[in-house]
Amino acid sequence: MTVLVVDDEAAMRLVLDMRLKDWGFDALSASDGEEATRLLENYRPDIVLTDVVMPGISGLELLHALKKGDPSRPVILMTAQGTIDMAVEAMKQGALDFLTKPLDYSKLKVVLDAAQQDIALRRQSRRLTSQLDKKTGFGPFVGTSPQMREVYQMLETLASSDASALISGESGTGKELAAHAIHEQSARAQAPFIAINAAAIPETLMESEIFGHEKGAFTGAAGICPGCFELAHRGTLFLDEIAEMPVALQPKLLRVLEDGRVRRLGGAQEFAFDVRVIAATNRDPQEAVQKGSLREDLFYRLNVFQVALPTLRERKEDLPSLTQHFIREMNAKHSTAVVALRPEVLERLQNYRWPGNVRELRNVLERAVILAKGEWIELSHLPPYLRGAVDSQGSDDAVPSGATAADAERELILKTLQQTGNNKTEAARRLGLDVKTVRNKLKSYGITP
Repeated sequence: MTVLVVDDEAAMRLVLDMRLKDWGFDALSASDGEEATRLLENYRPDIVLTDVVMPGISGLELLHALKKGDPSRPVILMTAQGTIDMAVEAMKQGALDFLTKPLDYSKLKVVLDAAQQDIALRRQSRRLTSQLDKKTGFGPFVGTSPQMREVYQMLETLASSDASALISGESGTGKELAAHAIHEQSARAQAPFIAINAAAIPETLMESEIFGHEKGAFTGAAGICPGCFELAHRGTLFLDEIAEMPVALQPKLLRVLEDGRVRRLGGAQEFAFDVRVIAATNRDPQEAVQKGSLREDLFYRLNVFQVALPTLRERKEDLPSLTQHFIREMNAKHSTAVVALRPEVLERLQNYRWPGNVRELRNVLERAVILAKGEWIELSHLPPYLRGAVDSQGSDDAVPSGATAADAERELILKTLQQTGNNKTEAARRLGLDVKTVRNKLKSYGITP
């Protein structure tokens, strides 16, 4: 990297030129502001180190001009006649640092190394942003790891067909995102995309949501309500968490899928529909069939194609691109100007297991961007469980000694919810509990489920 030294003392320029070259920098020298301006136009140095008191253009005036032309270029001021007021004014105008003469060269080296790191991070940020602009993923997906390239090929194949598909993957890997991307790239893109979550709808309302109902079909049915198949006519129906659908309802769903006709609850008339069905589950589909939570015949009806989305820990080479994508998204959302993560922050993210996958990463980065209030995300901007002593499994000993079994259970449930981004279905799966049990426990803790 090149450093431009601006000082009216020839001896100071000579000493700094020697020091900079010893430290591995390229050096340019100017005796005043006018000469510095000419060199800036011709050579575009990375860092400027300038005296404050000089004939003609002063260091503060040069700083103002430099920041107006390139706000990100680091400018370091130095003077033998410095005052606190001058230092404050320099920092207000965007100086990286304000050093007094005689110079402390060890401090100067530290400041220059920090500036060099900032420049490298900015360049990396621009490279990643350029890659993101080229849209190397599929639809809204980000990443070029081998695992994701295989996923993109399958999604592209699905988009060009009209076959049913089953998407599997842990919570937070982007199953609905994949379904929506298939729909948007398909011939059905102009028709509705209807999504229902089998784990989020109470069992008593599930049949009505899927098939619809007529007025008076049951207590509270005050009018006609079309089901999701009617709503998705000529479009795509996304059945999320299909393995959580009541087993008794699954044969009725299978019949509707086979016949291509649906009858509302309490109705006599059947309606034909033209719907492309994509289902998803956060379980292993074969395991769900073996355990009886997903009927085998329904599984085979849906599983014309299967897409297995990788976890974030299986594609950590995509973390730099994903973090840059989310930083850009959050800058637009919150009117911030974060440039990048500090290297130690990226290292911490690389060493974490991400049980909540990309959804958890997005939440972590949104929090960090809001807290940063500047250009860089530091370790202090990460949540406590990430910046603290977290082991390679992404867990720590949060339960104090002497805690009761109830205390330990409460801590385990709350921590698992935190790791899954408050996804109660995924938390229940990891804990080996029913989702209703998790909700009841939260109520007993005084937390709204």
